[in-house]
Amino acid sequence: MISRHWRGIIRRGEAENYLDHLRRKTFPQLETIEGFRGASILKREVTSGTEFLIVTNWESTEAIRRFAGAALNQAVVPPEAQAMMIEYDKEVVHYEVIEGGF
Repeated sequence: MISRHWRGIIRRGEAENYLDHLRRKTFPQLETIEGFRGASILKREVTSGTEFLIVTNWESTEAIRRFAGAALNQAVVPPEAQAMMIEYDKEVVHYEVIEGGF
């Protein structure tokens, strides 16, 4: 399994709107992709706004390509989400999951 990590900082007052975007648009889309295995949303307040770390889990790099295309390490951030952000990672980080569920 491959874990895909992406981070973005949302403007103050936009955190609930961003969560709504993830729940209404992003995650339903991901659930239709063969090889998608789930996601986690991590959140913390920082000086400039609300930081989110989105962790998605995938069966393989081929499954990630079905979502991200050929540029596997490029972040997929739709304009609607970008409009809520102060800054965000342009590239993601992938980790091979060795063990989990402890």
